[in-house]
Amino acid sequence: MDLKYKRIMLKVSGEALAGETGFGIDQKILAEISEKIKAAWEIGIEIGIVVGGGNFWRGRSNPGMDRTTADHMGMLATVMNSLALQGALESIGVPTRVQSALDMPRVAESYIRRRAIRHLEKKRIVIFACGTGNPFFSTDTAAVLRAAEIEADIILLAKNVDAIYDSDPKMNQNAVRFDKISFMEVLHRQLGVMDSTATSLCMDNNIPLLVFSIKQPENIIKVLNGENVGTLVAREV
Repeated sequence: MDLKYKRIMLKVSGEALAGETGFGIDQKILAEISEKIKAAWEIGIEIGIVVGGGNFWRGRSNPGMDRTTADHMGMLATVMNSLALQGALESIGVPTRVQSALDMPRVAESYIRRRAIRHLEKKRIVIFACGTGNPFFSTDTAAVLRAAEIEADIILLAKNVDAIYDSDPKMNQNAVRFDKISFMEVLHRQLGVMDSTATSLCMDNNIPLLVFSIKQPENIIKVLNGENVGTLVAREV
């Protein structure tokens, strides 16, 4: 099969795993996502994954707490999601490793770039937990950083919306949908696809970004087959 991409970084928001409940992990959604990831893995794609932790904890939603402490709690939330995804993938026969930016050897491997790349080359899926390991940086930024480090061809950003719009489509029925858009325009319009640090890092490293709906996880395969889904964000469009 002629694949459009060889190595990808998949970013899944924690909220997406929660489904309609808004908290915790919806096992049905977790299983659906895992099956589509397996389908991509079976056709030979090398896959890195970063999962957010917003279904358990959002540091910015607790303004009375020290930001560093709140962000460290958020990192631990990503570990729970990473382990859940690892368990779901391995239950369907997909070899998986969790690498953590914070050392916790009884739970996960410590993040080592060369080891991560070797896992990918051996067709193991690598899930990167604890963000960058530093407070004040989002898991979106972590996804871009890890994508750059492992030399991913594209970042697939799984959201609760099917594409990027010029305004919130839930609030504005006339919101305009973008099929393609540049990083500079995303920043200029303040569209909030990712935080500005992550967007700038993506642009500086010339890593394309594809935003699609996690509610339709089959889009992962469609993207890899070169089909036009979601919104492509690139340095030039």
